[in-house]
Amino acid sequence: MDSPSVAGRVVVTGGSGFLGVSLARCLTAGGAEVVLVSRGAPSVEGPWTHVEWDARTVGEWARSLDGAAAVVNLAGRTVDCIKTPEHCDEILRSRVESTRAVGRALAEVESPPPVWVQMSTAHCYGDPPDLVCDEDSAFGYGLAPQVAEAWERAFEETRPASVRGVALRTSFVLGRSGGALTALARLARWGLGGTIAHGRQGMSWIHEEDMNRLFVRSIVDPSMEGAYIATAPHPVSNREFMRRLRRAVGAPIGLPAAGWMVRIGARWLLRTDPELALLGRYVVPKRLTESGFRFRFEELEAAFADLFGGER
Repeated sequence: MDSPSVAGRVVVTGGSGFLGVSLARCLTAGGAEVVLVSRGAPSVEGPWTHVEWDARTVGEWARSLDGAAAVVNLAGRTVDCIKTPEHCDEILRSRVESTRAVGRALAEVESPPPVWVQMSTAHCYGDPPDLVCDEDSAFGYGLAPQVAEAWERAFEETRPASVRGVALRTSFVLGRSGGALTALARLARWGLGGTIAHGRQGMSWIHEEDMNRLFVRSIVDPSMEGAYIATAPHPVSNREFMRRLRRAVGAPIGLPAAGWMVRIGARWLLRTDPELALLGRYVVPKRLTESGFRFRFEELEAAFADLFGGER
């Protein structure tokens, strides 16, 4: 079963980043009206409307929800940072408070949308080195599982009973115009795209086209409800991911990076968390597979061929 186009207005809260703009392009191409609600304007212009929002309170932006076909909440501070106590606190609060604000807004409007699609994270399962997780697996240990649990709890507690809810536990989204793949591809072209540490850490991924198709299906398919892992069905190790990325961008070599090198370089040069590269997880979309969702990009090689095919 594939997902048809969405009719009507879709409100995308926290939608000014890579994923929100990608979704907006997909929805407007299918004829939908899109309202992006966020702190700052999106980096590119398009056939959508932007409304400012502090991502914490209910205000004039909530009017866009009245009579809408759906709301998709993507709001949350980036995790691409050094995990200081202040940043960890903001990562948690930005997700929980924005979600609660969306819930309060839905309760206040006269005609709320029939469905709320909520972003979550596949990092909720932690960083088990070998275990393959699905929706039935226990949440793991650490900051990300703690944030995911609070995030999804806020979603369930504030979602009006009349609004169908879908939570998408999303993995690494591979896209052409943003996200972490652009930085990894750049490193690979420079000859720095080798195996990271031991290379066995899992990399679960999804092509942005399949991610957008999943958003659309979540909106239009009334049988979808609850939490789903949003990832392609075949995760790979870091070693395999980087090998295929080098091939895709035409990089003949890729210098490996030892764990200690990543810890120093990530913190002091890239100003980010080294564990984003050193740890990982293998997750599979059990519920999507059982429901008949067909991925256009099931294998990493096909995804890279689509994303980088015209560059070589």
